[in-house]
Amino acid sequence: MSTPAAFFDLDRTLLRGASGPILTGALRAAGVISERVIPGENLLYRLFNAVGENRPAMLLARQGARFSKGQKRTDVQHAGELAAELLVPMVGAYAQPVIEKHREEGRPVVLATTSPYDLVKPFADQLGLDDVIATRYGTDSDGHYDGTINGHFVWGPGKLSACEEWAEANGVDLDESWAYSDSFYDIPLLSAVAHPRVVNPDPRMFALATLRRWPIRYLDKPEGVPKLLGLVEPAEALLPFARPELVPYARFDIAGTENIPPEGGCIVVANHRSYFDTLAMALTISKTGRPVRFLGKKEVFDAPVVGQLATAMGGIRVERGSGSDEPLRAAAEAVEAGELITLMPQGTIPRGPAFFDPELKGRWGAAKLAAMTKAPVIPVGMWGTEQVWPRSSRLPNLLNVTNPPLVTVRVGEPVDLKYRSPDPDTKRIMAAISELLPKESRKKRTPTAEELARTYPPGYEGDPESELERRPGTDT
Repeated sequence: MSTPAAFFDLDRTLLRGASGPILTGALRAAGVISERVIPGENLLYRLFNAVGENRPAMLLARQGARFSKGQKRTDVQHAGELAAELLVPMVGAYAQPVIEKHREEGRPVVLATTSPYDLVKPFADQLGLDDVIATRYGTDSDGHYDGTINGHFVWGPGKLSACEEWAEANGVDLDESWAYSDSFYDIPLLSAVAHPRVVNPDPRMFALATLRRWPIRYLDKPEGVPKLLGLVEPAEALLPFARPELVPYARFDIAGTENIPPEGGCIVVANHRSYFDTLAMALTISKTGRPVRFLGKKEVFDAPVVGQLATAMGGIRVERGSGSDEPLRAAAEAVEAGELITLMPQGTIPRGPAFFDPELKGRWGAAKLAAMTKAPVIPVGMWGTEQVWPRSSRLPNLLNVTNPPLVTVRVGEPVDLKYRSPDPDTKRIMAAISELLPKESRKKRTPTAEELARTYPPGYEGDPESELERRPGTDT
């Protein structure tokens, strides 16, 4: 019985850019070609990075076999080994999870590229791919390239033919397979499989994929996150507008953002006092220039328009009370891809007397995520957001611009966790957050009736005393 496979293009698909500069540099380092740079070479590579494959460049690539005549094959294979060390770090952060999912579901994963086989095989081996379909150069009896192509020039219709032959030889059903590519010239292959996936498309490919309703994604971003004009994701495009002065109905005192790592996976955790916390966190993290991934309740993601926007911003859907660990796995995948994840371990805004409890109580999600990834956990203490938008109001007071409330945000150093048990680590996280809050937050006091009323949602009819025993993060 035939099985489907997953075919991946190389440049601008598995890799974030073009492999050409790396492969050429490796050939020079191995002494295969001259150190002299060909006029226009760098311009050609920059053009490829910007708009993808073009016919003149591919016609030139087709002549590669002729230009390689007389080169020793083992020298080129050595160059491929040198190149692999530099190509692997160029793989999109979310490519490996996609590859692993195909493997888990029993599908072989194959690199299908126009590039010369001997130059890219070491890269495929390092990445753990099952096979390589690439342009093979003919060799003579002495192991030197003879100026011919052995088989197909793996581009356009030639790539489809090469994949068809490979599928037949390996018992693979191409009709039921997956194919990933950025290139307009890979339409023959994408059209031949059941599951075409357009990755980082060039302009023509984007238009065609939209017309054919082929899924579009970027393997350097979470699934569902687009790129505007193929360049930046929405969260990155909005960073210049994440400025406190654009929120005139609140004043901000933000400090400690240097404790947030400028790159690499990390988990930022904060207390939860208001719906305004989300904006306060966004303004805080925007100072690092990093986009944020957040976990949100399913009702947000299921809502028309808002749900699509939340996904496009990199949100992770959480169905509270379901017991599913899928959101945690998605968050771990993002952290391991080098993303910044934000969590509010309390899960929801405390109500009634619980809002004034000096001891912060959290759920285990952040501690579990930290144990899974060993990423640093950065605590954030927020105070005053409830004055901007109390739980009792459906909207913040947008007109209060003459005497806006002060919102204080403090970012602390990474929490020292033990990773042995989520309960004590959660207590360590909540204690670290508490230490960043004003001293008044840690003093037990009796709130006034007016203060209590501001902590309940509009139309609240529950038992205020039961809120003290309510498990954080649930609504019952």
